[in-house]
Amino acid sequence: MQYQISSSSPADLQASCIVVTLDQSGKLSDAAQAIDNASGGFIQARIDGRDIRGKTAETLLLPAVSGIKAERVLLVGSGKEDVKPAAAQKILKAIAATTGKMDGQIALALSALVNDELTETWWAEQTAMAFGSAAYQFTETKGKKDEPEADSAPQGLIWLGNDVTDALNKGDAVANGVNFARELGNMPPNICTPSWLAGQAGELAADKALDVSVLDEEELEEMGAGAFVSVAKGSSEPGKIIIMKYMGAGKDAPVHMILGKGITFDTGGISLKPGQKMDEMKYDMCGAASVFGTMKTLLQLKPAINVIGMVTSAENMPAGNASKPGDVVTSLSGKTIEILNTDAEGRLVLCDALTYGIDHFKPASVVDIATLTGACMAALGEVNSGLFTQDETLAGELQTAAQYSCDKVWRLPLEDDYQELLDSNFADMANIGGPLAGATTAACFLSRFTEGTPWAHLDIAGTAWVGGAKKGATGRPVPLLVNYLLGK
Repeated sequence: MQYQISSSSPADLQASCIVVTLDQSGKLSDAAQAIDNASGGFIQARIDGRDIRGKTAETLLLPAVSGIKAERVLLVGSGKEDVKPAAAQKILKAIAATTGKMDGQIALALSALVNDELTETWWAEQTAMAFGSAAYQFTETKGKKDEPEADSAPQGLIWLGNDVTDALNKGDAVANGVNFARELGNMPPNICTPSWLAGQAGELAADKALDVSVLDEEELEEMGAGAFVSVAKGSSEPGKIIIMKYMGAGKDAPVHMILGKGITFDTGGISLKPGQKMDEMKYDMCGAASVFGTMKTLLQLKPAINVIGMVTSAENMPAGNASKPGDVVTSLSGKTIEILNTDAEGRLVLCDALTYGIDHFKPASVVDIATLTGACMAALGEVNSGLFTQDETLAGELQTAAQYSCDKVWRLPLEDDYQELLDSNFADMANIGGPLAGATTAACFLSRFTEGTPWAHLDIAGTAWVGGAKKGATGRPVPLLVNYLLGK
């Protein structure tokens, strides 16, 4: 999408639609007032007629308003005077939903919504993201007869205010990354396999700023990655660890690693899941999808940072050679693991990837992202991702990025007192810790493979997708990850 900055009078601006605001008291923004003056009080008459009351995200589309050059006016309610982030998201979603299928240019006069917390730069970035999100449709596996007719879409946005071009471009890049993650997550599991994901990395590497390498299951078995192989071996689809290197700051600068769980379909293995909603287990690779989306955004922005994006990918299937409850395997670190539940497979593929990534790349920080536990979903629902770390600096960086991006996290405990729940009579540790504190014990398990490295774990089991009639991947936590990395 193209972006323009304008200082023109709202009444003189040529656009398919101009967006202006009013608050819940009925007070018009300066831009809305200018249009009202030019139209002989037409806007105020709509308010007096109670066609719109200014409630948060309430909209009223007015075509062919006399006295102005824009073809339409969209009035948007801002609610109370100081708009908070949650209300801002609703306002932008309403704007994008109403104007997102209009041809031509959409002009936005949102300066009245700026406050100390939500700056003009923030509004511009979030606006570009909202329009990008509204434009997304999944059509890849729909037959031609079911394909929707080509929808109209804005050719560009005109921002009335200060020069926020960089923020608009950043928002556009983040939206593209989010939509890429959504697309990968929504692909059916007979297409989205570990090998297919490796191919997607290869396509990203067409941008010479990205270097891609792939470790296949046979190589991983030879090097002793027994935890990873214990999951991958039950499927006819070979497992892969995919490594994407973006070195925008030069080889002497520190490297930061993000690692995504990429179980492209999770039956639970021998510890078989219930059949109901098992189709949604294609979303068990959304941690990996978020890494892909983040790397796509970085390729568009070209920031001066070094990032290793790793994806550890396999299918978790029942088979004659699949792992069984009670099996003991040796991880790449040399630590042994008693597999008490084969449906706790994500931590098994992650632990060997953590060992490999830390040993080979010596990252200054590591963040892993995984749809790891139902316990986290039960605790936090679909609003917050779970954040686990004992590194206060890293926790602060991730929480700051989450707050800015509206990609929320909530910090959950990762205390040594929980480690004993992973004790095993037959191995160095078990892969589950019993019925209590399941999200924390999963994080405790992973922590044993990160000693000496600043590390955080994001459990996105509740935030990576939505189910039911609106089933689809969300693309989270790409906005969080991008803002975290750009802060490095």
